[in-house]
Amino acid sequence: MSKQRELNRFEIRLSGTGGQGILTLGKIMGQVLALDHGFYATQTQSYGPEARGGASRADLVVSSAPISYPKPVSLDLLVALSQEACNLYFCNLKPSGFLLVDTTLVTQTPSNIFWGLPFTSLAKDKIGLPQTMNIICLGALSHFLPFMQFTSVKKALAGVLPAKILAINTKALTLGYSQAKKLYPDASEKWTFSSPMMTESAQ
Repeated sequence: MSKQRELNRFEIRLSGTGGQGILTLGKIMGQVLALDHGFYATQTQSYGPEARGGASRADLVVSSAPISYPKPVSLDLLVALSQEACNLYFCNLKPSGFLLVDTTLVTQTPSNIFWGLPFTSLAKDKIGLPQTMNIICLGALSHFLPFMQFTSVKKALAGVLPAKILAINTKALTLGYSQAKKLYPDASEKWTFSSPMMTESAQ
């Protein structure tokens, strides 16, 4: 449970639409970073009036020190799983921040510098279950974020998900991790916490 490195208030927004599992994604990440990696972490969430199809987001603040304010102020990482979310929240990303998008649904990005994977297409075509898209994204994030370890995330799934869907979600997690590693093999090495460095999209 030892910290992998020191973090000075790292802010993450996971965003998309209702029905994509954004809140579950935030819950798992918060649990992993706090309980398995030993960071201080806060998690807040917001979603539209529609249970499915409305705007949805989960915010995380992660730090090696106690967190004085639980909500993000200037995002280090924006994960946009819909075009609407990308358009809406990109302005909250700091200039040195990192943008990750679902290239299946986000076809126009505000910047040509971003990381992208077709999470929705992978869930449908490789896993055969569209609902696993958020777990595929989680697997990718465990490659992109050098302070969140894949093995810890995989272990945490067993404590969050029902046993009957654990196997297929573990497959989805592994797929996301392997695809991110394949397309962006040096991503975690290029990342710096004071000024995240990004590569041109592999689209």
